[in-house]
Amino acid sequence: MTNVDENIRQWLAQLTPISLDEMSGIKLMNRTDTKFVTSKRKLAELLRLAQGQYYAQQIEDKRIAAYRTIYWDTPEHRFFLEHHNARAPRQKIRVRTYLDSDLTFLEVKTKNNHGRTKKKRITVPSQDRRDVIEAGGTPFIQGLTGATFDEIIPTVQNRFQRITLVNYGKTERLTIDFNVCFHNFETANDAETGELVIIELKRDGNVFSPILDLLRQLRIKPSGFSKYCIGSVMTNDALKRNLFKPKLVKIRKLIEA
Repeated sequence: MTNVDENIRQWLAQLTPISLDEMSGIKLMNRTDTKFVTSKRKLAELLRLAQGQYYAQQIEDKRIAAYRTIYWDTPEHRFFLEHHNARAPRQKIRVRTYLDSDLTFLEVKTKNNHGRTKKKRITVPSQDRRDVIEAGGTPFIQGLTGATFDEIIPTVQNRFQRITLVNYGKTERLTIDFNVCFHNFETANDAETGELVIIELKRDGNVFSPILDLLRQLRIKPSGFSKYCIGSVMTNDALKRNLFKPKLVKIRKLIEA
């Protein structure tokens, strides 16, 4: 563990914990989502500045959760290209496992032409294709996307760790993802993201957000980021990538640092 990893854990441990039951009472009915990309060093600073303003989600004795996600797409990469070409509405199909609790969900994310993202999901036994289909996966995705499991294949897997913060006013939730790594099922290539940190702010409308002032103080600016799309272009050189070139440059700088 590096010094910066230890600093992250130390500042995280000093935040007041909040349980999943307490989190369930936070209803963000008019939700807006904003993403930011930064480094682990700045994350440690952000956690220091957040003291006294934010809770840290804690499940049992853990404040850092582990995730594994498999994204599914057509052989022609329909969902990837919808994002790259800025089409709206656009969708993604994924199967995500919360490794600490061993819960797995089949999810469809839809982003509409107003920039709003909606997620629908069902519980499935595992990430195995047969388990997903037997749990009702085909009618679920077909009703939302028009696709069936005969038409899509697993393309990219990611693994990452996540911290979740909630402000004291309980009007926003902050997810912080790091140690992201990818595996591409089509090319068998792997990729890591080094010091990269992805922050997503989910808040109730345009209410005051304490974290926005802290992010500005640290010069962390909004920056769209799709784990599926970035993981795809980092592991498959044949894919169209013009839209993602600036983000790839930033990621490479963080990796080299």
